[in-house]
Amino acid sequence: MGRHEPVVVTGSAGVGRLCVHGVLTATEDGLVVSLAGGERPHVGAVAVAVPYDSPRHPGKTRASTSVLALTGHRDDEVARPLAELVAHRTGQVAVVAVGLHVDSASPEEIVALTENARQALEDLLAQLEAGR
Repeated sequence: MGRHEPVVVTGSAGVGRLCVHGVLTATEDGLVVSLAGGERPHVGAVAVAVPYDSPRHPGKTRASTSVLALTGHRDDEVARPLAELVAHRTGQVAVVAVGLHVDSASPEEIVALTENARQALEDLLAQLEAGR
């Protein structure tokens, strides 16, 4: 098999302190996504989702997901579902690193930041699909 260059796409969603920036690198064997934003972008959690065909529901894809959250971070709550979304949609292994932080965030801002992470990911996937 020949050697192929990875495909890299970037995108963002939201504005100001609720903005989330994303980078997706697609290889032959899987996708790596980084989503960072808010006032202090960082790495707070990493999720790895491995897709497989459901033995109980033929034709349905499931994902086995492992998550590592750094001490004191709750980014796993965002990383897990987004890694599973990527694995289900693409049928490939997905690694998603997330780091979102807004000082003294209200519950509404947390919801908005989480939604912006999802929207940034959707943008990355749309770009990837358009380029293939």
